[in-house]
Amino acid sequence: MSPISQETANVNAAIDAELQLLDPRVRASRSLAAPLLDPEFVEVGASGRRWTYEEMLDALPDLDGGSGSGEGDGDGPRFEPSGMGGVVLAPGIVHLTYETVIDGRRARRSSLWRRRDGETGWRMYYHQATPVPDGG
Repeated sequence: MSPISQETANVNAAIDAELQLLDPRVRASRSLAAPLLDPEFVEVGASGRRWTYEEMLDALPDLDGGSGSGEGDGDGPRFEPSGMGGVVLAPGIVHLTYETVIDGRRARRSSLWRRRDGETGWRMYYHQATPVPDGG
């Protein structure tokens, strides 16, 4: 595979994984979400709160885009992503950017995905969400 084709494949794999994390059924299930998050995961959410791997897995079902009930049913409001794209920053590191809307609230998002040597799957290493003000 050519280097450009490999970079495109890596970006597409990270996008696929990001979309999985936006799926309410995945967000409602620790066993589905855990393999998508790097053990060293950190998020700075739209609220400004800092989340670690364990904190995120514990809270994910009840956060926006999850089931909202803690029941694991995945029937809550869904994120509507748009403009998702990415670049390979270095071997094993992909940076994604996009916007979401959920319940009428917009946010700009940035994620770093990492695949370590010997691993086949991509895992979210860092995520940042920034609210977009009305008219922004």
